[in-house]
Amino acid sequence: MGKRRIWQRVLCLLLVLMLAACAPAKEGQEVPGTTGGGYTAPPMQTSVFDAQAAQGDNGVQVDISHVSQGYVAASAVSDKRLKFQVVFGDIKYNYDLPSDGTPQCYVLQSGSGSYTFRVMQNTTEDKYAEIYSATAEVALENELVPFLRPSQMVNYTADSACVAKASELAAQASTESGVVANIYAYIQNNIDYDTHKAETVQAGYLPDPDETLGSGKGICYDYASLAAAMLRSQGIPTKLITGYVQPGDLYHAWNMIWLEETGWITVKIEAPAHSWERIDLTFAAGASAAYTGDGTGYTDRLTY
Repeated sequence: MGKRRIWQRVLCLLLVLMLAACAPAKEGQEVPGTTGGGYTAPPMQTSVFDAQAAQGDNGVQVDISHVSQGYVAASAVSDKRLKFQVVFGDIKYNYDLPSDGTPQCYVLQSGSGSYTFRVMQNTTEDKYAEIYSATAEVALENELVPFLRPSQMVNYTADSACVAKASELAAQASTESGVVANIYAYIQNNIDYDTHKAETVQAGYLPDPDETLGSGKGICYDYASLAAAMLRSQGIPTKLITGYVQPGDLYHAWNMIWLEETGWITVKIEAPAHSWERIDLTFAAGASAAYTGDGTGYTDRLTY
């Protein structure tokens, strides 16, 4: 065989290899970084109510000692229903506050700046009146810290079953995108959509990530809260978003994640570095379009 033909074959082989390397991942192909181990999660961030640092009256205690870490905490005792309001300029978030003194932590999703925290007591029907307020000038350690800790909507501790499962899945990954991919796949494959719950859930419902994990079923709010708890516990900033999807302006919940690296979450989703990327686990798990829309046309309303 002549040298010219040999070189032609070598060049053809090189071209084939280059094209294969540049081809996008296909269904069934392994997502890079999901196996092999090597990922080391940073220490888990916690949220606590510090009674000694708290201030208040009328049975109310508000702890603003951790606002630089992205959250505020409160506790109150009352014989009436209570609300906790986080105010940032024209933005107001209203939360339930237990009236039995159980402390709650609330995320500061609006970033650094001037906040007012108000405890509101029910007066008549759906009317509330302020019984205590506190203000704080917040300088966050960085813009991601509100989404790395537990809160009322994303409730977990170091002893939670969902944290143990997240740690197990993270230990099998070699990159942070691999951690997301493993947790994404686990929830997608193990949590079924609870149609009955979706049709009967009451206003004020709060998700319980461990209950969702244990029962193996939930609604969109449960999917998003479980994903946020698992990912935050492994040091990956995660937002829980509620809003609307098309068609039909369906009320829905999903997540946004932040990665320090570019990486594949699924063979269809590539998350760029240093930016928020949407993941909708309810849709990925195959819930009916009657509850998730068609996976397009998202409109953010509230962030937790």
